[in-house]
Amino acid sequence: MRWLAFLALLVPLGSAAQAPDFTLLVRQQAGAVVSIGAAYTTPPVLPDIPIDESLHDLLERVARGLGPDFDAPALGSGFIVSSDGYIVTAYHIVEDAFNDEVIVRLADGRELLGRVVGMDRATDIGLVKIAAQGLPRVRIGDPALLRPGEWVVTIGTPFGLDHSVAAGIVSTTARAIPSETHIRLIQSDVAMNPGHSGGPLFNLSGAVVGMNSMIFSASGGSIGLSFAVPIDVAMRVVEQLRAHGSVTRGRIGVLLQEVTPELAQAFRLPRAAGALITAVERQAPAERAGLRAGDAVISFGGKPVHTHIDLLALAADTTPGTPVRVDFIRDGAPQRATVRVAAADDARVRPTDVGGTDRLGFRLVPLPDAQRRRLGLEGGLVVLRAEGAARRAGLFAGDIILSVNGQSTPSAEAFHAAIEKARTGEALALLVERAGNRAFVPLRLP
Repeated sequence: MRWLAFLALLVPLGSAAQAPDFTLLVRQQAGAVVSIGAAYTTPPVLPDIPIDESLHDLLERVARGLGPDFDAPALGSGFIVSSDGYIVTAYHIVEDAFNDEVIVRLADGRELLGRVVGMDRATDIGLVKIAAQGLPRVRIGDPALLRPGEWVVTIGTPFGLDHSVAAGIVSTTARAIPSETHIRLIQSDVAMNPGHSGGPLFNLSGAVVGMNSMIFSASGGSIGLSFAVPIDVAMRVVEQLRAHGSVTRGRIGVLLQEVTPELAQAFRLPRAAGALITAVERQAPAERAGLRAGDAVISFGGKPVHTHIDLLALAADTTPGTPVRVDFIRDGAPQRATVRVAAADDARVRPTDVGGTDRLGFRLVPLPDAQRRRLGLEGGLVVLRAEGAARRAGLFAGDIILSVNGQSTPSAEAFHAAIEKARTGEALALLVERAGNRAFVPLRLP
């Protein structure tokens, strides 16, 4: 009898320790996951090269005249949300798409030209449309039902490897990262790597609960800190992008910070919750409503404000022009005001400059003498970084710029002097060497 009791204990323990089987989920959902890559109006005449490497490695490769070890990988992933060809992906995957076009590779191997319908930087959502019908599409889930400790699965294109599957555990469904976004993200330990961005995050029932957005990593590879935009947030953005090509969100014109226990005591708040106003913009809705620094907002439109992220999200989701009741505490006493929400200015959430690059997106250094001699060149500039206009022209880190419109470029000063002579909108011919090949690359001044 004691042996039977012991065996009875082993059965539930063994079954509880068994990992879930993802095969059915992958078989049913993989068809709606796509790879998204760069598109060009004409085929590039220079071979692609890796863009993420140290300066030492980059110059070593330039010195040896080496090209890529593999074909250019897909930029990222996406998933089909309607059978007529609408695809959700990440903003940062398609923001520099040349002529707003990308190549979409379907699960059946077809490659179709996709058009970028719209993008929203604030939520990292991009929407792409391909000309196709009868496509498999994902099923949209409810992120509110996710619980910490629950299994989630992603299917994507890390490093260009189509339909790679990874699984992990949800850490939290509402991670606030104020420096990155005003929304709360789903955090998990799913092993995500470059190329997973824009792909779907599935729950075990096979419904999409998030869109992969970012990882935290010092090395660039996965260390178990992955973040996804909740799918309900993503689909609200998609609705606006489909209808208007852009997103309109609200703002009230305040700067905020988290309420700590110490601040709650200092401002005579009943508990450490709410959004503490640190500054109010001149002539903004908050100022016109009488709000001021030191007020702690605890409710917006009848919805509780637990943290400053809550207030940012509630204001953003409010239609501009809508009057909203705001409850707050001032000097320990409850107060109430009505704020008429204004439209957010997109320029407020966009960087004004790209750190480390010039206005065209270049970061250049002269070709070192040792590499110049080994390559048999008289001079040139090595591209350390290419963003914006430079990236759209098809230039990458490691390229060597030899001349601009026939004028040699022995120094960055000579390069920029040649650029300054050109008019806005004019196309310049850059003679570029890459992996022993040379070609003229047109660069149009924005």
